[in-house]
Amino acid sequence: MTFGGAPTRWEPSGESRGVALVAPGRAYSPSAPLLEFTRRALLQHGFTVQQIWWDTTTRRDDDPEQWVRRHVADAHAAEDADRVLLVGKSLGTRAASYAAERGLDAIWLTPLLVDPVVAEGIAANPGTQLLVGGPADELWDAAVARELADAGCTVLEVADADHSMAVPSDAVRTVGIHLEVAQAVEDWLSQA
Repeated sequence: MTFGGAPTRWEPSGESRGVALVAPGRAYSPSAPLLEFTRRALLQHGFTVQQIWWDTTTRRDDDPEQWVRRHVADAHAAEDADRVLLVGKSLGTRAASYAAERGLDAIWLTPLLVDPVVAEGIAANPGTQLLVGGPADELWDAAVARELADAGCTVLEVADADHSMAVPSDAVRTVGIHLEVAQAVEDWLSQA
């Protein structure tokens, strides 16, 4: 499958240990750095990766959570795998309740923790979860992140990171943050 000529599915070099569905952000595509590094780590750890590409201009007045759930459910229904892992970035984290209902392990990059529906979905999920964010992100709630960590989620909070996991005025620090995130994903996948 392709999107605009770019592949949307990758297979690991050996036998697949499951499928990772990648739900991007509103303006953060699956090929953007955080999701690209995550895709590479997933492949390295034996996961098939299926990216979900969406056109948010088609959302109109639809409820964002229902809109994301519909896309994730369609991608999930197309898979015949014993293990499915969900990766969500920003808007894609609105699939947290979907993941919780199915007990899916998940990686949440810059989850919308200020939204109680997203936070409650993450809290209700019996699966293993990694949350990544920073207090310079107005959509990250550090107190909620601590509660989720206390409840068993693995949490990486990068002190100076914004919603893009960047420091807008510092390119080198931004690269360093992306390295921290990639290492956290790698460590989490090594234990998942």
